[in-house]
Amino acid sequence: MAIKSYKPTTPSRRQMTVTDYSVLSKVAPEKSLLAPMKKTAGRNSYGRITVRHRGGGNRRKYRIIDFKRDKQGMNATVLSIEYDPNRSAFIALVQYEDGEKRYIIAPNGLAVGDVVTSGAHADIKPGNALALNDIPVGTFIHNIELYPGKGAQLVRAAGNMAQLMGKEGNYVLVRLPSGEMRKIPAGCMASIGQVSNIDHENVSLGKAGRTRHLGIRPTVRGSVMNPNDHPHGGGEGKSPVGRPGPVTPWGKPALGYKTRKTHNRTDKFIVKRRNGK
Repeated sequence: MAIKSYKPTTPSRRQMTVTDYSVLSKVAPEKSLLAPMKKTAGRNSYGRITVRHRGGGNRRKYRIIDFKRDKQGMNATVLSIEYDPNRSAFIALVQYEDGEKRYIIAPNGLAVGDVVTSGAHADIKPGNALALNDIPVGTFIHNIELYPGKGAQLVRAAGNMAQLMGKEGNYVLVRLPSGEMRKIPAGCMASIGQVSNIDHENVSLGKAGRTRHLGIRPTVRGSVMNPNDHPHGGGEGKSPVGRPGPVTPWGKPALGYKTRKTHNRTDKFIVKRRNGK
């Protein structure tokens, strides 16, 4: 995957880079696998803003992705590699031998015409999905389930991959992209390989407008607000925050504050945390 830049015809063009989409198939998305998406602008069912700085952005249709890969023992041919506006990774349209079409997360290196499959007898090659118990130790994987049959929840973003580190009874040990070592039930499914679009993290948006196209609204610093709007607000000229450390608009510490429950029921599955403790 490559990054594409432009001639500096404007100041924003000088900084702006985009993913090279020439590797994608120039086709319209599969209509039977599209679903409408209604914008919420960060508001809940009461109409109150629960997530700030959301709103606007381009219209999107949701692509229904097969995260379960439950059609086992049947080959599927890759018809196209496509862009998905709802995620950083590319997606692949596959057609099974019985004619059914599905979208899957495209791994790096998957091409049109390749054949993918899932199940215990699948080869260890990018795009195939197997239970963690059937994958050799040391294999790089993505699209990992946390609970058997629920569908993949881990390692789905562009360029990510985890590594299967060991097997212990009914669990396998997986090293996640964050560095966390975690036990996962051996019956959970995972896909082989690294998620596609590995250069996504190197893209420079270049201008404010591209952020608005993504549905992200401007963020205002608390230190330039009034005291009734933010704890950092007020004072003459440029003033410090006036507290031992920066806080959120609701007074909670903004840096290094732990939000995970102290007695979480899944703590027993974490062998090593991402911060090394």
